[in-house]
Amino acid sequence: MFAVIMCGGSGTRFWPASRRQRPKQFLDITGRGPMVVETCDRLAPVVRDQDMILVLGKDHLEETRKLFNGRDVQMLAEPVGKNTAPCMGLGALYAQHLGCRGPVAFLPADHFIGDPQRFLEDLGTAERVAQGGGIVTLGIVPNRPETGYGYIRRGQDRIDVDGRTAYRALEFVEKPDLEKARAYLAGGEYYWNGGIFVARPEIILGEIRKQIPGLYEGLERLGRSLDRGNLEEELKAVYPALESVSFDYGIMENTKEDLFVIPSECGWSDVGSWGSLYDLRRPEQDGEGNLAEGETLLVECERSFVSGRAGRLVACLGLREVLVVDTDDALLVADLNRSQDIRKVVEGLKRGARDKML
Repeated sequence: MFAVIMCGGSGTRFWPASRRQRPKQFLDITGRGPMVVETCDRLAPVVRDQDMILVLGKDHLEETRKLFNGRDVQMLAEPVGKNTAPCMGLGALYAQHLGCRGPVAFLPADHFIGDPQRFLEDLGTAERVAQGGGIVTLGIVPNRPETGYGYIRRGQDRIDVDGRTAYRALEFVEKPDLEKARAYLAGGEYYWNGGIFVARPEIILGEIRKQIPGLYEGLERLGRSLDRGNLEEELKAVYPALESVSFDYGIMENTKEDLFVIPSECGWSDVGSWGSLYDLRRPEQDGEGNLAEGETLLVECERSFVSGRAGRLVACLGLREVLVVDTDDALLVADLNRSQDIRKVVEGLKRGARDKML
């Protein structure tokens, strides 16, 4: 099996630890090492290093080479980020160039999987379904009425593969309000969209040709450059002009291809904010619900997350539901329940022309 691992994104909700030059996927967020390395290690039992294709920003190429020193993974550097449809198209194109004739797994580099074995089993089922055509996605079985994720609605049609079930996917739904999210959870026919897809490369490229023809023209030019051996040069010429569009919006909402969803209970989390990381690391919290890392001292605090990443002591007294992140050059103090809004701080830094802090 081949895998295209999408390493783009800026991770603004993890500021100040995550920065433009070193976003979330290159950080040790969960305590298990850099997330992109953790993602590749998780895939290692079913994907050889040389069949892993990392699609990343050009500014992160040197960092990635250091992280994977001694490993034979493939790296494609985008001159500019253009969202997931161009990223997946480029990855599919390169997989074909490497000789891939079977399904490819397309997945983000910055997600957490609590049950890696179950994840690999679900991925294997998706591979077997995708052998017959269509696009297969893992649908994360929801455990709460989440308003921060898109959803996938399944139908009643199903196919069984080696004792596992795949359902025909009927609809990709945008992030709902709380009332709808509660209804989705109660109905049992909706799953979180984790952005994990499996399909043969020609299916992905064929759908881009049908749905986003301008993007396909650019990919065709890049394909010719692979044969000539001047991909890097052509990427610089072609990529900036490509349409920036997500795979969900550009393809999945319009495709006529067969779509399948495999329910997955693999302990998935997008670890999208400090708040979600706090929830993920619940077993590490003390009796008062505090999570502390680094040089910290918490006195009479409750349900707070304090991260001391600068090597100096961070002492807190009487905090309740507060987030504190101390780094070498910036200190963040925020309402832990508003960690999704930290991007507003980043936007403020942009407006204030404080580029060195981004």
